[in-house]
Amino acid sequence: MESGPLISIGLPISLFIIMIGIGMTLTAREFHQVTVKPTGLIIGSVAQILVMPLIAFALCWLLSLPPAIAVGLVIIAACPGGTTSNLFTLLARGNVALSIVLTVCASLITVMTLPIFANYALQLYFGAEREIVLPFGRTVAMLSAIVLLPVMIGMGIRAWQPRLAHRAEGVVSIFGGLVLAVLVVALVYGIRDRFLELMAQAGPSAILLNLLGVGLGLLCSRACGLSRPQALAVATELGIKNGTLGLMVTLTLLHSSEMSVPSAIYGVLMFPIGFLLAAYGRRVIPSTKKSADTPAAGLTEAG
Repeated sequence: MESGPLISIGLPISLFIIMIGIGMTLTAREFHQVTVKPTGLIIGSVAQILVMPLIAFALCWLLSLPPAIAVGLVIIAACPGGTTSNLFTLLARGNVALSIVLTVCASLITVMTLPIFANYALQLYFGAEREIVLPFGRTVAMLSAIVLLPVMIGMGIRAWQPRLAHRAEGVVSIFGGLVLAVLVVALVYGIRDRFLELMAQAGPSAILLNLLGVGLGLLCSRACGLSRPQALAVATELGIKNGTLGLMVTLTLLHSSEMSVPSAIYGVLMFPIGFLLAAYGRRVIPSTKKSADTPAAGLTEAG
């Protein structure tokens, strides 16, 4: 699945639309509410931006992953959450506002951190064997164009036409899921001759990365005194990644189908884990809790 019009043009445009959808779920007021009690935001952001890539490096070493799979695993680990994480947080009766702000903050910060981790992984696992470099300036510019700009556009639409933004949220979430599904199917077809081999190499590491992220989010959040809705929001953000962004980096910037395999496999496997999280949240958090119904109320809980 080399870079063609579908990947080089269609994928960035699709991601641009998805990020507008994330922006339409956010208001300046929600940023303010989170900064009043920022414990959840700090824990989630540090774990998302720093700890998850370090876990990926550890898994690459423990499992002795092939270079391309290792780089791909680090890239998906360095990716932020996406609209799907916000949806699963809602289903789990978690703190939706915290989930949204974590998604946006991580998306903005990873514009700078994702190229750093990716290039370090390329140097570590390929060394002098292959001249593969993720161009830092170009990557920052592209991520800014498809992350920063559309989020601001989405927030502008939300402020200007809140009813339109509310109606569009669900459509954009469905669109994001369809884009990821199409990409995964196309990727599997493109590597069909080596699919089982690559699945055996990338599958266990993708599952472990997902489970470790969810476990880290739940344990650290509760240990730091966050409420269950807040802990579920953090855990979901760490477990439900923006697989579309991982595919864009590996396919359009690195032009590597093999490196994109961990993002594709992770993008599929994260859904069963997300539904398990949702079932857990609905079992331990009563539906009468205001945090389950109103995102703003959830932010006022102990944090």
